[in-house]
Amino acid sequence: MEDHGIENLTNQNLNLEREFIRRHHKHELVENQCSSTLVKHIKAPVHIVWSLVRRFDQPQKYKPFISRCVVKGNMEIGTVREVDVKSGLPATRSTERLELLDDNEHILSIRIVGGDHRLKNYSSIISLHPETIEGRIGTLVIESFVVDVPEGNTKDETCYFVEALIKCNLKSLADISERLAVQDTTTESINRV
Repeated sequence: MEDHGIENLTNQNLNLEREFIRRHHKHELVENQCSSTLVKHIKAPVHIVWSLVRRFDQPQKYKPFISRCVVKGNMEIGTVREVDVKSGLPATRSTERLELLDDNEHILSIRIVGGDHRLKNYSSIISLHPETIEGRIGTLVIESFVVDVPEGNTKDETCYFVEALIKCNLKSLADISERLAVQDTTTESINRV
């Protein structure tokens, strides 16, 4: 006997993901650029995950390749941050501008505007959406980007490199958020006693 309920739920989730991507992850792609969209399911409520993602001034809280961040501005659209990159990557610093910070829709967008790396015209959007994972409150995280393909590289090589960085960031985001969610649940249980 087949379980069509699971298949329908999976199709429904895929349709929701596609709708969120269509609605929130629009990039103007020009010649010699690559773009991709990555999805991560995190077993923590949106408010916990968003508390980390929204910190344009402290990306090192969950991005393992960032050692330091200095913000120039008041956390509004156009604010610029100088990010120091940990050794092991082909860069030491990056200058990034806040393009969008929407606390209601849980969307953050940044654009790289300088630095000693090859990610030219890089722009990314990350959006968070509530979902249920294994019967518990969770978060669907969608991150998309567009970037120029550097001379001497292919679109596939460029996308693979950026996707690998984002996957590491999203794994770290999931690990930290899920740990915070367990602490949050433990604290709630203790406060009820």
